[in-house]
Amino acid sequence: MAEEQGLDLVEISPNAEPPVVKIMDYKKYVYEQKKREKAMKAKASKVTVKEIRFGPNTDDHDYEFKKKHAEKFLKDGAKLKAYVFFKGRSIIYKDQGEILLLRLAQELEEVGKVEQMPKLEGKRMIMFIAPKKTK
Repeated sequence: MAEEQGLDLVEISPNAEPPVVKIMDYKKYVYEQKKREKAMKAKASKVTVKEIRFGPNTDDHDYEFKKKHAEKFLKDGAKLKAYVFFKGRSIIYKDQGEILLLRLAQELEEVGKVEQMPKLEGKRMIMFIAPKKTK
């Protein structure tokens, strides 16, 4: 039947009993599938991660300045990676660094939600904040 119509006999479900086949133009089917995949890929949102770096003894003015940038990043739909970098012996202030990050998370609560709580990795204490969905 497929040869009479000038089309291809394509196996849809080989594991079924009996195997399921369909008469169609295979090249056109592959083309449509690629077109669909391309459209799906174009719709997929690309997640950007913005970083903000603090020191354990960051001053209030610097903190406010960086918080404004963080707010802007979250409103633009980017994820935020906030981290406190400890250099040299400043690692003894790791509790201050955690307080700083938790304060940031609390103040950015209306624009973003904490994805990962502050966690010490080597000389950095890292926290991730994801933007809240806007309606």
